[in-house]
Amino acid sequence: MNKAQLVEAIADKMGGRQQAADAVDAVLDAIVRAVVAGDRVSVTGFGSFEKVERPARYARNPQTGERVRVKKTSVPRFRAGQGFKDLVSGSKRLPKAGEVSVKKAPKGSLTGGKATVKKAAAKKATAKKAAAKKAAPAKKVTAKKTTAKKTTAKKTAAKTTAAAKKTTAKKTAPAKKTTAKKAPAKKTTARKTAAKKATARKK
Repeated sequence: MNKAQLVEAIADKMGGRQQAADAVDAVLDAIVRAVVAGDRVSVTGFGSFEKVERPARYARNPQTGERVRVKKTSVPRFRAGQGFKDLVSGSKRLPKAGEVSVKKAPKGSLTGGKATVKKAAAKKATAKKAAAKKAAPAKKVTAKKTTAKKTTAKKTAAKTTAAAKKTTAKKTAPAKKTTAKKAPAKKTTARKTAAKKATARKK
């Protein structure tokens, strides 16, 4: 039985072929999306669909016999329910064409759809809030780093200006000393000239 035959089989119960095709497409799409997201889809009396991680391994090429490394991958898995197994094995009799072979869901179990959607939305909201909280401290840290850089720049500028002032003070101080030393030299030359004049008078 392919998809078209499946649609034809349920068309009478769904009220038309188009309604049956839409129903089959919607069910299969919901199962595929849930399994890809990592959820387990369980149908009472029929079975469950789930995603299974297959680790990396070595396999053999059937044509050449060469050993080949197979990468880690994810595969879908279907496990038949006990009621389905019993019907296939023959331990239970298959109901007539008009009756449903799969057990109906218990009362109250089908009302959990909205609750699960709400829970999923709440989880997403909490995840967004947590991400926002993590992002906010990062901005604060960067702001603190920039202020720290500014303060270090100011300190270095102050140190350089202080060092420049000290060097200029040192340079100016020796100049004054040298001028002070030159003054006694003038006094000695005046004494010498006075002594020469005195000797000349005596002569």
